[in-house]
Amino acid sequence: MAQKLIEQAVNHGASKTRACELMGVSLRTLQRWSHGIDDGRKDREQNPQNQLSNEERRAVIACCNTPDHQSLSPKQIVPRLADEGEYLASESTIYRIFKAEKQLNRRGRGAIALKRNKPEEHKASGPGEVLSWDITYLRSPVRGAFFTCICS
Repeated sequence: MAQKLIEQAVNHGASKTRACELMGVSLRTLQRWSHGIDDGRKDREQNPQNQLSNEERRAVIACCNTPDHQSLSPKQIVPRLADEGEYLASESTIYRIFKAEKQLNRRGRGAIALKRNKPEEHKASGPGEVLSWDITYLRSPVRGAFFTCICS
């Protein structure tokens, strides 16, 4: 099919290279096709036989969003379910389902990470200007040089 479309485009004045680019086929693949060598491509994509059905996917989402599991990661959910004698899906499959459902963020009661501000920086340009309660290296105007404050 693709080979015929490329041939039509070339007959209408397009370059072979440009026609192959538009079809998503390399020029070398087109040459193999013209010599009768099949590269094993299939016309349509097939779903894996062991792919979860929509009902199974909904069951995984419902189980992972229960109050017992909603604040846990799939890495923690799968072993807990295994301890209960239940297997819904593998850890990687649950991660894929969460990604498709946009649930890879925090799902449970866990607190959102707080944004902490940097502590206030004190700058000293000479001795005795900034006091500290411990032994601290304070920046000086010279890069790489510090004031050492040893308070007694």
